[in-house]
Amino acid sequence: MAALTSMMNIGREMERKLTAVGIDSSEKLIETGAEQAFLQLKERFPQVCLVHLYALEGAIMNVEFNSLSEDKKKELKAFSDFLNA
Repeated sequence: MAALTSMMNIGREMERKLTAVGIDSSEKLIETGAEQAFLQLKERFPQVCLVHLYALEGAIMNVEFNSLSEDKKKELKAFSDFLNA
């Protein structure tokens, strides 16, 4: 099992939060998916924001979060907005 911090965009703080919600490896994050992982984080850590969601998606796709396509960013923002409604 690969460490979460071996993934792009995942630092120690994000690793700590993911581990707290039961996502303790890169494989588990990929299996869970960015949106579901974000939902779990949001329930435990209400202060997580859209940038966290972008970081999760970027980690899964192995790209810097600011390199996500505009379409992907819009899709993720719509998901985040739905959760905040």
